[in-house]
Amino acid sequence: MPRPATLKPGVYHGLNKKPPFFEGWYYKLVSADEKHKLAIIPGVILGEDAHAFVQVLDGVAGTAAYVNFPLQDFQGDPERFSVKIGSSEFDSRHLKVALDDPECQLSGDIELGPFSPWPVNWLLPGVMGWFAWVPGMECYHGVLSFDHSLQGKLLLNGKEMDFSGGRGYMEKDWGKSFPAAWVWFQSNHFQNQRACITASVALIPWLGNTFKGFIVGFWQEGKLHRFTTYLNSKIEALDISDTHVDWVLRNRTHRLRLSAYRAEGAALRGPTHLDMGKRVIETLSASIHVRLETLRGEAVFDSTGGNAGLEVVGDLQRLMVS
Repeated sequence: MPRPATLKPGVYHGLNKKPPFFEGWYYKLVSADEKHKLAIIPGVILGEDAHAFVQVLDGVAGTAAYVNFPLQDFQGDPERFSVKIGSSEFDSRHLKVALDDPECQLSGDIELGPFSPWPVNWLLPGVMGWFAWVPGMECYHGVLSFDHSLQGKLLLNGKEMDFSGGRGYMEKDWGKSFPAAWVWFQSNHFQNQRACITASVALIPWLGNTFKGFIVGFWQEGKLHRFTTYLNSKIEALDISDTHVDWVLRNRTHRLRLSAYRAEGAALRGPTHLDMGKRVIETLSASIHVRLETLRGEAVFDSTGGNAGLEVVGDLQRLMVS
């Protein structure tokens, strides 16, 4: 018996979906010397302005490009993770990019090492937990790999970027629209340790109202500490300013203290119920201090992650907790 798509977050979820619908796969790549940082986002949107796209964020130059493709140039597999847009191909083993656009010329092939995904099972199918089974959610989310190796080179607007020996991260979103407000950040660059923090909080529409939903995973050497709405974790404090995001969470066994320091970014496009018209400022040059401690205050992990992705969007006052 084949597994339902809910248990396979990497696959294409848009087969036979009616608009509004979008889906995007987020590849983050950082070179071994940290001189090159890219986010490459293939995706598709259905509706009046139906089309496929590839977005490219250069985290060092602070620039972003949006390359538009006719919808017929998009191929997404609903059974396995395989996406093709024009001459570019994306899956869990490699990304092969061939973009020739006045806004962005990008070519090359990157091999991806084995993925380290957020665990998926019937009870808690991935990062969204039991919410993943709920039909009609505004936005679904998946973490496909906390950390993996990179091998290969890309040529971006005439500049060669060698990612061999670098680190990658991958997640994705699909649904009707991005939320009205959210904070998201991620880093898997902690000194001498294989660790990754991925954290998001957003306003979630629910039964005619909204609630503050959050998903935070701290992954360290294969062990995942979850701090999530659906597991009854609590936000003790959340403060957002022009310079930082300070966030304290608690689950049944641990407390997690996060301080994300904001940096200059570039404008990506995000989905609304109508089109890809939402302006999303993202940086790949933030830093995140992570302290995981027992409820008695004993430190389990205390370090700062660099090359961090960070987005802070919308009506932030409704997200904060004092």
